[in-house]
Amino acid sequence: MSQTKLICPSLPNIPWQDRPAGCAAPLWRYRENPVIGRNPLPGVARIFNSAVIPYEGAFIGVFRGEQTNGIPYIYLGRSQDGIHWEFDREKLLFVDENGAPAMPVYAYDPRLVKVEDAYYVIWCQDFYGASIGVAETKDFRTFTRIENPFVPFNRNAVLFPRKVNGMYTMLSRPSDSGHTPFGDIFLSQSPDMEFWGRHRHVMGKSGNWWENLKIGGGAAPIETDKGWLLFYHGVTGTCNGYVYSIGGAILDIDEPSRVLHRCNTFLLTPEEWYEERGFVPNVCFPCATLQDADTGRIAVYYGCADSYVGLAFTTVDDVAGYILSHDGTSEADREVGKR
Repeated sequence: MSQTKLICPSLPNIPWQDRPAGCAAPLWRYRENPVIGRNPLPGVARIFNSAVIPYEGAFIGVFRGEQTNGIPYIYLGRSQDGIHWEFDREKLLFVDENGAPAMPVYAYDPRLVKVEDAYYVIWCQDFYGASIGVAETKDFRTFTRIENPFVPFNRNAVLFPRKVNGMYTMLSRPSDSGHTPFGDIFLSQSPDMEFWGRHRHVMGKSGNWWENLKIGGGAAPIETDKGWLLFYHGVTGTCNGYVYSIGGAILDIDEPSRVLHRCNTFLLTPEEWYEERGFVPNVCFPCATLQDADTGRIAVYYGCADSYVGLAFTTVDDVAGYILSHDGTSEADREVGKR
């Protein structure tokens, strides 16, 4: 019997593979990974760190496409099964509120979240320094940019899939102008997706080796009857560079800056060739999930070595139970995050 309930619609066509025999890990990989390989379309060398969502009985996604000239942009993709993808050949076009072209200088690591009747694309961009861009669409044909939520420097922003206490709610990771050697997850709220405030600290790096350098947001938080289930990334430093792993936490449902439970070990860390070997080696970077309320199944999409897209599976009971049995929540994590 299920111990934790997903608060979400049914998704009977969620991509899925059963747990392999003998596997005790909280997440298990799709056996045919990676689901997106190199050179997926003309002019794009690699697709990774991308987000998908159910749409009209199938799936749609926004994908980080690293062009062969080295400049990242966002591409739109569609799939019938969430595994095999077809991409638009041209990068996603953004417009302003008047319908005029409004393309960012570059755009990478997009998230895609539905809130009420609108879909929001959130990405990292140049706003006189690394910062967050946001656009809204209702039909995946017109993508209208709205005000940038934060000043530089910031990355890894992701919306909650519903308002919390009547407010749009977003996680982000303030940074510096470079490839940040530090970082904590913060929460901000807005009444209208334009003016952001009520900033709160959620959690920072820990003493655990796999997240002792920095952490950052991952997939959109998943609502459960026990709190918000969060897949995030944790980073450690080695003599050969950074290593990115996937971590898990459960946040308070009404005060999500309070961490109820935080796993003291990783849920997934680079072990397979497509995670260890690539343009940036040793990266597992979560950006999206699909979930089915009827079965409790969860599919996790993650970037692999800045070169591929991988897929992993779990159930809400498996992952929540693992987090609780490896709980390393600190007193600072449990604070509301306001000083």
